[in-house]
Amino acid sequence: MPDINLITLTNPRSPASEAYRTLRTNLMFSSLDNPIRTLVISSPAPGEGKSTATANLAVTLAQAGHTTILADCDLRKPSQHDIWGLDNECGLTDMLIDASALENPPIQPTLIDGLYVLPTGKLPPSPADVLSSRRMGELIEFLTSKADYVLFDAPPVLAVTDAALLALKTDGLLLVLRAGTSRRDHAARAKEELERLKVPIIGTVLLNAPRDSALSTYYTR
Repeated sequence: MPDINLITLTNPRSPASEAYRTLRTNLMFSSLDNPIRTLVISSPAPGEGKSTATANLAVTLAQAGHTTILADCDLRKPSQHDIWGLDNECGLTDMLIDASALENPPIQPTLIDGLYVLPTGKLPPSPADVLSSRRMGELIEFLTSKADYVLFDAPPVLAVTDAALLALKTDGLLLVLRAGTSRRDHAARAKEELERLKVPIIGTVLLNAPRDSALSTYYTR
């Protein structure tokens, strides 16, 4: 069963769920000439909620009728298999090592129609090398051929280079911040690092923001 933190499933009429749907709409219309189909989601530092945000966004995309694959690319501390209650014996790394895995990809369905999860599989000794490899680029192309949207849950930007290296192979990166937790200097440093590497930053998401009481009343009627 999904983790209770997936507000889009446990309370779909809440302001938070509506915010994820707004994020979905903004992403879909942010670049009509060059639609965003592959998106890396990360945060400046650990503990800011990027994995839960990725899962909730994936739910809203699938609920809108878009086939969505959520690929866990946090090859250091994966969590999507725990969020979704899935087996992590085989996954993304197996597809990179064994070309025959493309014939029967270890992409697992969820209880949401049109939403699939690709867990990490066995963790490699050098995740950055794996994510920056030519094979990873081929895997991204394969996943894109199977879905309308592919979301990649990546490690924090300031902790390791994984997210930036991966984002250079996709349409861009979405940075997740948490009100009351994220440090301003961390956010600024993450932005500078991504810009230095010429990673396209699609935007930022602020979690745990104070509610507007007027809007909360509207959604609870």
